[in-house]
Amino acid sequence: MPFIAAFIWSYLLWLVLTAGTNGLLWSTQELIAGVIFSLIVGYATRDVIGEKAGRFLNPVKWLGFIAYSPVLFWGMVKANLHVAWLVITGKIRPGIVRVPVDLENDAQYTIMSNSITLTPGTLTVDACPEEKALYVHWIKIPEGMERPQSSEPVAGPFEKWARRLGR
Repeated sequence: MPFIAAFIWSYLLWLVLTAGTNGLLWSTQELIAGVIFSLIVGYATRDVIGEKAGRFLNPVKWLGFIAYSPVLFWGMVKANLHVAWLVITGKIRPGIVRVPVDLENDAQYTIMSNSITLTPGTLTVDACPEEKALYVHWIKIPEGMERPQSSEPVAGPFEKWARRLGR
């Protein structure tokens, strides 16, 4: 099952990434190359995916990630504008902060960490599930926020979405 899940996921990603390179449809060579690369990826990642292979094939999870995309995109737009303003004005105050989180598993930590890292001005340095915290480099730490009490000031709605999507 893990091999099949990785193969299907890889092949669908291949189709999305190569869509439109040969008109509206894919060429035979693209379809064959996609199968070959997807077989390699499926074989190489079969042990990584393990018993959670069904999660990758669950259409409800896909819909959840599609619903999350505008939230992440909007967070990235706001962060880009904010970082541009900080660079223009020179008002940066960088540092690493400990961000407490209420996450339960590795998938949730991964979603949250990647969401933070994708937004300009922040970078997840370390995830510590045993401490229930993330360590994040923040381009401008507001006064009094050196030790945030929640993830909201640093990550906005990302924690809520990470809990929902990582179940």
